[in-house]
Amino acid sequence: MTEHQVMALAAMCQVAKQVQKVAQYGQGSDHELEKILNCIVETSPNSPEEVYQGKHNLREGYRILIAQLSAGADKDVEIVKYVGGLMQLERALSSKQNSLNELGRRIDDVKRRLDHFAITDDTVVAALADIYSSVLSPLGHRIQVYGKPELLKQQLTQNKIRALLLAGIRSAVLWRQMGGKRRHFFFAKRKILAIAKQSI
Repeated sequence: MTEHQVMALAAMCQVAKQVQKVAQYGQGSDHELEKILNCIVETSPNSPEEVYQGKHNLREGYRILIAQLSAGADKDVEIVKYVGGLMQLERALSSKQNSLNELGRRIDDVKRRLDHFAITDDTVVAALADIYSSVLSPLGHRIQVYGKPELLKQQLTQNKIRALLLAGIRSAVLWRQMGGKRRHFFFAKRKILAIAKQSI
C-alpha cells in the first residue's frame, strides 16, 4: 500500500462526501467544488500530487477515510457505496478504449473553456456533467445517489453531482494506475490508516 494509492482513496472519499452534501442539503461551496473538479482537467501531471494541486486539498478526504477505517468509529454506508460504485464504473471504463478516447477528447474541450470561465461556472459544470452522462452512464454501472427528491430534481444539483462523480472516476483511474486493488481494503487497512494519519 503506497502513499499515492491512499491519496486516490482519500480523493474518492472527498468526492463521496461532496456528493452527499449536494444531494441532501443542496450545499457545496465553490471553493470545495473547485478543489475536487480541478483534478478532472489535470490530465498530464508530473506527479500524483499534481492531480490535486497538493495533498492539503484532500484533508477532508483523509479524515473521512480515517473515520471509515477506524475501529468503533461511525461508518457511513453511503460513502462506502459511492466509493465502491466509482471503482466499479472505472473498471467498466478501463476496458472500453472508445469510451476512454471520447472521454479524453471531451475533457480537452472543457479545458479550452477554462481560458474564459472558472471551473465552478455553471456552464463548465454542466459540460462536465454532460461528459459523465454521455460517456460514463451508458457503461451500465449506475451509481445510486441518495438525497432529497426535491433537490435531486433540480438541474443544477444533478449537474454538480455528475461533475463530482466524474472527478471521482478520475481518482479511481489514479487508484488503479498506482496499483490499487479492492482487496487492499481488507488486507491493508492498518497501513492505509497509518498513511492517512500522516497525510493530514
